[in-house]
Amino acid sequence: MSALHTLAAAALRQVDPETAHGLTIRALQMGLGPRASGPEDPILAITFCGLSLPNCVGLAAGFDKNAQVFAPMLAAGFGFVECGTVTPLAQAGNPRPRLFRLSEDKAVINRMGFNNEGLDPFAARLARRRRGVVGANIGANKDSDDRIGDYVTGLRRLWGLASYFTINISSPNTPGLRALQTREALQELLGRLGEARDSLPAEGAAPMFLKVAPDLEEAEIAAICDVVADAGLDAVIVSNTTIGRPADLRSSHRGEAGGLSGAPLLTSSTRVLRQFHDAAQGRFPLAGAGGVASGADAYAKIRAGACVVQLYSALVFQGPGLVTRIKRDLAARLRADGFTSTAEAVAAS
Repeated sequence: MSALHTLAAAALRQVDPETAHGLTIRALQMGLGPRASGPEDPILAITFCGLSLPNCVGLAAGFDKNAQVFAPMLAAGFGFVECGTVTPLAQAGNPRPRLFRLSEDKAVINRMGFNNEGLDPFAARLARRRRGVVGANIGANKDSDDRIGDYVTGLRRLWGLASYFTINISSPNTPGLRALQTREALQELLGRLGEARDSLPAEGAAPMFLKVAPDLEEAEIAAICDVVADAGLDAVIVSNTTIGRPADLRSSHRGEAGGLSGAPLLTSSTRVLRQFHDAAQGRFPLAGAGGVASGADAYAKIRAGACVVQLYSALVFQGPGLVTRIKRDLAARLRADGFTSTAEAVAAS
């Protein structure tokens, strides 16, 4: 990352985090973001659910809610970018302040509430995509009478535009949403989505992933894996933010309501990732998210069973140039342990 980007990231940390994020989006739209230099290291290339990725490090949903800056983030070096969460209708989300930096803990708490501009502008921007793997994270409106119907609407509207779809049922900031993770509700959700997918044109086909919470018991994990496999879903992303609060959090914001992400989530989300890998028994692959801030963190996710990793919160503290450092360190760790590809290292613990 250039000295200019380092200074900019430091300056943004001095203002309200949601304002800082808005300024970051505008700067990226103006072409002021970092650009990866040189070719990708081939050891990081991987095919995930039929998607050919130049590297296994992706941008998680939440950063580019409205599909405004996926191209600059791909140019910064991410192997894939996930936009959203997008809901059928625009919604303002929860009242501000709703985003908090826990700087002492390298963490973030958010209770954004799926604030976004809705499907139509999101779709219009995705339609301008020219290259790269760009996914759509879809959700339900807070006041919807048919939340499952909202997911179907998102799938239909963005069919043929997104490289993949992530079904987000694990945000803690839309009341009742996580109830869709129960066996019966999940069966209905994935059943209706499967019917919709089967009715859509084959030329727009894209894999579907499920994003789950880290706050799950082993029996719940086993049930989710069975439903996912039975429904023919393509992969699971482990995990979203946590409603838990580790006892050693130091920031004065530690008591804020919302989902906690960043460094304190690394250990617990990686443990749940390993449990999902064991329960999946090879029936579908996994993506690892939660607390990734270094090559070592990414490597831990891969060794726990993830084929690809995603990050977001670490960018708040280290800026978008972080992805280049993570890739360099991850490649070195893979080679040091004798692997010739990322795929070889998956669950090789």
